[in-house]
Amino acid sequence: MFSRFSRNIAFTCVLNDVAATTAAFVLAFLIRLWAGQDDWQRAGPIHLFRLYLPVLLAAVVIFPLLGYILGAYKQVELRRPREIATDIVKMAALGLLTLFSALFLLQGHFVSRSFLFLFAVLQFLLLGTSRWLLLIGGTWLRSRPEQRRHFIIVGSGNGAAEVATLLEAGERFGLSLLGFIHIGNEPPTSPAGLRRAYSVLPKEQLVKMLHNRIVDEVVFAVEKEELLELEPLMQQCEQEGVRIRIQLDFLPKGFSHIFVEHLAHVPLLTLASTPQNDFALLFKRTVDVILSILSLVVLSPLFLFLALLVKLTSKGPVLFRQIRCGLGGRQFVLLKFRSMVVDADELLADLSALNEAEAPLFKMRNDPRCTKLGRWMRMFSMDELPQLWNILRGDMSLVGPRPPLPQEVEQYQPWQRRRLRMRPGLTCLWALEGRSQLRFERLTRLDLLYIDNWSVWLDLKILIKTIPTVLSGRGAH
Repeated sequence: MFSRFSRNIAFTCVLNDVAATTAAFVLAFLIRLWAGQDDWQRAGPIHLFRLYLPVLLAAVVIFPLLGYILGAYKQVELRRPREIATDIVKMAALGLLTLFSALFLLQGHFVSRSFLFLFAVLQFLLLGTSRWLLLIGGTWLRSRPEQRRHFIIVGSGNGAAEVATLLEAGERFGLSLLGFIHIGNEPPTSPAGLRRAYSVLPKEQLVKMLHNRIVDEVVFAVEKEELLELEPLMQQCEQEGVRIRIQLDFLPKGFSHIFVEHLAHVPLLTLASTPQNDFALLFKRTVDVILSILSLVVLSPLFLFLALLVKLTSKGPVLFRQIRCGLGGRQFVLLKFRSMVVDADELLADLSALNEAEAPLFKMRNDPRCTKLGRWMRMFSMDELPQLWNILRGDMSLVGPRPPLPQEVEQYQPWQRRRLRMRPGLTCLWALEGRSQLRFERLTRLDLLYIDNWSVWLDLKILIKTIPTVLSGRGAH
């Protein structure tokens, strides 16, 4: 549906979820109080509610925030009940996990775990029920005659038929198609494949329709060459105060994000094929910083142990530094625990004939440049751990496309360069499917698949699935 309509529904869903979360919290509090355990009875309801109030305030922020990040408020009107239920399960599960984690880190031992479990169950039930009632009620309200929005489509080709099909699908949300305005010299015909036949009138009849019918919006679904000729019709609609929409079907294919931005007072039509949700990307970066700091602190004994082993088992520095290409092709110094002999790069030319991977990659199952310790570290990806510092610096992300070498990028085909448009990561889909065993084209397509379908939820799933893959040593060279 239309983005403004979708935003209104999304805002209503956010308010609904805040109300349902608050109701579930209060209900869980009353039930827990009524259950009457000694510690709750002694503390008193007023004191306890003051104590638990920060948890409620955190919950009404965390759950809608997670819903936004997970895409649970995106085009809700087009989602099936099963998809909405899945979104609610994700929100409830991640929200509860976030609350538990926050209470653990902040040492909130005063909060009863049984209360949190009861709150989670009630919240899931209230969220599901209220969302269902909201959908039913919204559909009923929008279907009332005074709430309907009436459309005319200028054009009768394939683009017009596509718009008409979508408007027909939105009838239950109050969208009504009145007919078509024909452009061109051929005989006017109603587009095929629609639920009913609509009137198709010449363009001279548009003004008459605006005067004789209730028309809220006019959609121009024509070829780009015809738009200039139709400027008088657009001006007529503007004078009448009728909203105009223009189908951008003539733009280049492959751009998943199309929107208008302003450079000062100048409007710019923006086309992008990479994620553009600034808030979700900021959340991704925040998670990267927090988890990289925690990992560096928690794993510091392992870092010291591995550094000592590298130093004792082979000559040379502990860390291996290599130039890689990051976001947009920006070069950075990638860090690894050294797993090869010191002059490994000089020996590469002599081994190029033994390459087992598809160019531009170089992979060798029993690479003679690897040290014994290096082979073991590579099997469990322990040599990659110093890249947590790259993540903290902002060179990389926890999840993202593989960071390529500059000489690899020079051999890229144009379509492969799009993988440079997202910050490279420590793991991604390629790490789950085969790690070092994948062909280069397959690896690249998996990276592009990740970019095209990126979400915070996808990152979380990849991180969780990476752990058993790495621990098993599957697919490592």
